[in-house]
Parts: sequence; structure tokens; C-alpha cells
Amino acid sequence: MAEKQQDEGRKAVFRVPRTSFMAIALLTVCVTPIALGEIPYLQWLYLFPIALAVFVIRHRTVATRSGLAVRTMFGHRDIPWSALKGLAITKKARVRAVLKDDTKVPLPTVRTRHLPVLSLVSEGLVADPSGVLETEDIKPGTSENSAGE
Repeated sequence: MAEKQQDEGRKAVFRVPRTSFMAIALLTVCVTPIALGEIPYLQWLYLFPIALAVFVIRHRTVATRSGLAVRTMFGHRDIPWSALKGLAITKKARVRAVLKDDTKVPLPTVRTRHLPVLSLVSEGLVADPSGVLETEDIKPGTSENSAGE
């Protein structure tokens, strides 16, 4: 089992915090008196909490050894590290992947503070501009058991 985990490498999931469901539950409670009140046909107001819950569940970026998996509300895109030209940072500290054809793909929930994590997961293919990581941290580690064999 340890060999399988070694083959997969590092993995990082950037998503909306699950505590958001508490706010969605509060919104549902607040909508209930209006939706079930005396005015007919206001049950459609429940679509807002449902849409927000789907957003929280789907909206994420997963970084693995092979590349990035970007999942938005209505779509999914896999970006291998080899197709990546670099990363672009917006004014609001959001990160976009710049592909070799100069297409910019927004990375949901990834911020500039996550760049060292992307460098770790990509095993150095994405540079760490913060300088927090050492070269030994970025390269995949070898276990002591396999070195002795």
C-alpha cells in the first residue's frame, strides 16, 4: 500500500471551505417562512440554497503529480504540467494557469499563498516565487527503506 501512495505522489485539493454549508443552512432556514407562507408559488426560492450547495461541492482545483484538475460549477478541465507555460496572478491575488497557446484558465480557490504548495505537488515544475521552500523540499523524497535495499 505504501508503494501505491509513493507512485501517486503528493496531492493538494483547493476548495471552498466546508463551513460554508452552515451559511447555506441558515439561508435555507431564512427562506422557509417566505417560501411556505401564504403567497403561493414561492417554493422556487429554495433554488438559491441548492445552487449554492452545488457550487460548494463542485468548485475546486486538484493538483497532482500529473497536473491540475479544474472543476467549476458546470465544467471540468484537466491540465497536464507539460501544457502549462506558467502562472499569472491577478490584482485580487487569484491565480490563473497560462497554457502554451497563451490561453488563461482560472484556477478556482487557488490564491498566491498556495504557490509553494503547487511547487511541492508539481515536484519543481512550477517555481516557488516566495522562496519559502528549499530544493530538498521540492524534489520527491526517497524512503530510507528503499535506499538500503
